[in-house]
Amino acid sequence: MTKGSEQGNITTIMALVEKQFRALYGALFIIFILFGTSMTIIGATLPKILSDFNWSYTTAGAVIAAGAIGYFLSTYTAGFLVSIIGPRLTIMLGLVLEIVGLFLFAATPSPLANLLLYLGIGIGQGCIELTVNWSTLRMDRTANGRAMNLMHGAFAVGAFAGPFVIGLLIGANLSWTLIYRFISLLFVGVFVVLFFMPFSALGKDEGHGTHGSRRDLYAHPAYWLGFLALLFYVGVELGVSNWIAEYFVTVFKAPLSTGSFMVSLFWLGLLIGRFGVPVVYHGERRERVLMIMAVLMSASVISLSIFGFIGSGSSVIPVASVFSFLAGLGCSIVYPIVVTIVGSAFPRSQSEAVAFSAMGGGLGAFVFPFLMSYISGTWGIRFGFTTYAFFSVVVVLVSLALVRVTKGKKA
Repeated sequence: MTKGSEQGNITTIMALVEKQFRALYGALFIIFILFGTSMTIIGATLPKILSDFNWSYTTAGAVIAAGAIGYFLSTYTAGFLVSIIGPRLTIMLGLVLEIVGLFLFAATPSPLANLLLYLGIGIGQGCIELTVNWSTLRMDRTANGRAMNLMHGAFAVGAFAGPFVIGLLIGANLSWTLIYRFISLLFVGVFVVLFFMPFSALGKDEGHGTHGSRRDLYAHPAYWLGFLALLFYVGVELGVSNWIAEYFVTVFKAPLSTGSFMVSLFWLGLLIGRFGVPVVYHGERRERVLMIMAVLMSASVISLSIFGFIGSGSSVIPVASVFSFLAGLGCSIVYPIVVTIVGSAFPRSQSEAVAFSAMGGGLGAFVFPFLMSYISGTWGIRFGFTTYAFFSVVVVLVSLALVRVTKGKKA
């Protein structure tokens, strides 16, 4: 790549949002890095939680599901809060819940205490998710999804860094709970910064309280397909992320530190995809990119499931690691492009339309941990992981349907 092309890529990225919004975009970018870490560290620490706290798969699944319940309930509610109290207060409410929950989580082995704390963390995550998505849509100059892809690339940075640090902590025989406290303190810093950000320049959403607009939402299949796409996608993405460490340790007999690094490897693939696609691909065929990546995700998760039945040990781990990376790479584009397609389909009601799709993701994050823990506790983790392979195929089919009903339609 020449120096001129590198400068062109940097200029193009900066031009994704107007100059007045670049500080805000940068602040939300940092928040999404920390948000990504808060979403994935429980999966990376799961083997230690199970052993140190003597939890069963069912108990761990209930705690993870509590966070998903909070996320599920707050994503849709936050869509209304953005219209009523504004994006600044909505995201700051989420940050307060994140700060308190992460600072106290895993301070005690009590399942009930940790369940309630993780419920609060999930509520905070939903407020952050919706506000950042809505704000990015309002700042996007192109409506082709590149600004959203890059923003979700920040999520992948944190999702990769958290488990990587945890692997280092475990390898050095240090307390794995330190990562929760550290992320909580970093959230305090960005909380202060938000007081100075120009949220008011984003304008107001017009959809809430407009009956004709809401009827248009309910009548359009994209409204429901966006919900279903993220329902199954988030279930698969967070399911693989939360359980892949335990899957490698139990099925492939990998060391605990290797299991944590597998979470990072998954998110490294996701990180490369979310940053790489907006930088490398400048075309307008976002629907084609969505389908290619969804198929790659599904094929990789299916391959991981198959390898769980045919072997274990050092001979399988390298190949399975490759599929962990490819699964993350395939996942990278699905969420941001689905959100962009839905937001483009409903320009006057973006907060409600995107909130409903995000609520589908929250429901998937709630249902899948219960399903996974039940199947794993009854028939073993190999069969539990197979459920993700099956639902990854559903993601492909629903994404295809969403592309067809919105083809050629942009805001």
